[in-house]
Amino acid sequence: KRKDTKSAKCALAITITLTLLVAGYELFSSFQNYKSGMNILDFASYANSNLNTYCLVLILANLILLPGAIYLYKKNKISLKDEIYEKKCLKKDIFWGIVLAVISALISLFSLIVNKGRTELAFSGWGAPSVWQIILMAISLGIVSGIFKEIYFRGFAKNFCSSAWGETVAFLLFNILFGLLDWFNMGHSFIVGLLWIWGYKKRKHLIVPMIAHGGMNLISVVFYILTL
Repeated sequence: KRKDTKSAKCALAITITLTLLVAGYELFSSFQNYKSGMNILDFASYANSNLNTYCLVLILANLILLPGAIYLYKKNKISLKDEIYEKKCLKKDIFWGIVLAVISALISLFSLIVNKGRTELAFSGWGAPSVWQIILMAISLGIVSGIFKEIYFRGFAKNFCSSAWGETVAFLLFNILFGLLDWFNMGHSFIVGLLWIWGYKKRKHLIVPMIAHGGMNLISVVFYILTL
């Protein structure tokens, strides 16, 4: 029991650190661009206004904490590879990941309605991204966020915190942190996070939420480019 609690606290500490690093940058960016008269949606719109810096922060924060995550899995004798996928059910897991990615992308469309509450003081958008920026978004949002964030926010909850605090509490706690990391999208991450928890619990492998998460982000990038 003590070992479970220790591992749970370590997993929580790593995930809180990631949340503070990324959300801290987002808040700093928004405060840097604050203007009198802004509403909360205007303020939040500047969280990732500097696209290059935002993507690099996501990549670096996730990579810096990855060795600690790998060590935690090895210390507890849990195969991260087997937790991510197994060959015998890989095709079905990929299928479910794609299905959840599409559903998550459709849920993302509600952000368009929410963003109508922005005023002229809000960030006007990145404009047409360069080839380098498209690659940077694909790496940071599709690969790094899709893979590494799921190890922290879903994998940690199930493998290290469920036995110590109960599965429901663990998943909910880490999903709240996930929502806080992406606070600027006004609860969208929390909602799709619940969907990805369902997919993870249903299929038992992290590749499902990884594909759903990364896939949703890549669909959003393509949508943004096509609607410029």
